[in-house]
Amino acid sequence: MKNTLLIKGAEVITASDESKADVLVRDGKIAEIADKIAPTFGAETIDAKGLELYPGGVDVHTHFALPFMGTVSADDFETGTRAAACGGTTAIIDFVIPSKGGSTLDALAEWRKKAEGKAVVDYGFHMALVEFNDKVAAEIPKLVQEGLTSFKCFLAYKGAFMVDDLQFLGVLSAAKKHGALVSIHAENGDMLVYLMNQLLAEGKTGPEYHPVAHPALAEGEATHRGIRLAEMAGAPLYIVHLSCNESLKEVKAARCRGQRVYAETCPQYLLLDESLYRKNGFEAAKWVMSPPLREKAGQEKLWKGLRDGFLQTVATDHCSFDFKKQKVMGKEAFTKIPNGIPAVGDRMNLLYTYGVKQGRLSRTQFAAVTSTNPARLFGLYPHKGTISVGADADLVLYDPKKKGTVSVKTSKHNVDYSAFEGFKLEGLPVLTLSRGEIVAKDGEFVGKKARGRYIKRARFETHED
Repeated sequence: MKNTLLIKGAEVITASDESKADVLVRDGKIAEIADKIAPTFGAETIDAKGLELYPGGVDVHTHFALPFMGTVSADDFETGTRAAACGGTTAIIDFVIPSKGGSTLDALAEWRKKAEGKAVVDYGFHMALVEFNDKVAAEIPKLVQEGLTSFKCFLAYKGAFMVDDLQFLGVLSAAKKHGALVSIHAENGDMLVYLMNQLLAEGKTGPEYHPVAHPALAEGEATHRGIRLAEMAGAPLYIVHLSCNESLKEVKAARCRGQRVYAETCPQYLLLDESLYRKNGFEAAKWVMSPPLREKAGQEKLWKGLRDGFLQTVATDHCSFDFKKQKVMGKEAFTKIPNGIPAVGDRMNLLYTYGVKQGRLSRTQFAAVTSTNPARLFGLYPHKGTISVGADADLVLYDPKKKGTVSVKTSKHNVDYSAFEGFKLEGLPVLTLSRGEIVAKDGEFVGKKARGRYIKRARFETHED
């Protein structure tokens, strides 16, 4: 039978259940889940005995082909989504970042051109709002109609992307009215400028000073302020790339008093630490990102935050720059090092090994934080983020015994280094399906070029937790 695939005998794991079952896929959708499904004539049958079937990963924080800090991020929508597929991720949400004074609708059209004809998995967009005025307010309902049901505000990058509190309140109010979720980059931009100027004036220009200029104190303050402003506006809030306990404490307090606050962290904050800035000379630039890596002692608090439900998602903030060609732009001053690391292809495997295999996360929690929760929060559920009849057949089949090592030699990212070089892996995807099509096998891309589709996402209110 055309476009039919039968997965037999897998351990099917969702955010709520674990069971051994057969899964029938027909025309890109999950058609049946049962203890036993008889092979269908003409259907491809996959023997999944001993393997674990999860909903395909959903990474809601990527930056492909992003113009930033005088250059453009190295992974475009083709290389970035190929790496995603090979690492078990079947949907991404990227950020449209308009120029000040420009039209957000024009910026959306530009980003759609970047993705169309290149993306190999399905994709959506968030809209960054780098200012708020009558023109932007008038475009918000049109953006929501186009399926952009989430907006991002920067409380950092003063003079470029940063909005002030009054503008932020305007965004929160407009988003609430139209059913969108607002996220924030939570660092106090004024504190950062003050510290950067001070360090440069003292001749402290190396990458080891990047974390000094981005202290946890500045992240905690902005998180607190963002949460309180959202409380005043009566609007939900999502914190991107939370890196430290100073911010986590603010999220915990807000959620415990009943406020609708959600947060993501990233693999780098769970597994890498600030010692990398001190022992690698200029190579420390490889890990320059904002927020920066934090003290190792804080990592277990983030893991516990995930396990206890205070952090809902793990995304990547994938924003890759070639070390030898792009990161070196900051050789004379750390403030000019393009910020970001490659990670979209590593997220699922690192979370499986260092979360599930090491007992920090259950298998259902792994499915929740890598797929179901982000799909729910950002209007993709129930088409994405679950294994249920009628859902898109976005699936990843894991061999829990298969071992590997993260390396630039095997990475599908379009850069000359791996941020997680040498990390041992136990449990790897052997098959990734996007809408029922096999797009990756044993870590290699085998799908069709440009097969990814743009996703119009549902409004926030219909998919709250």
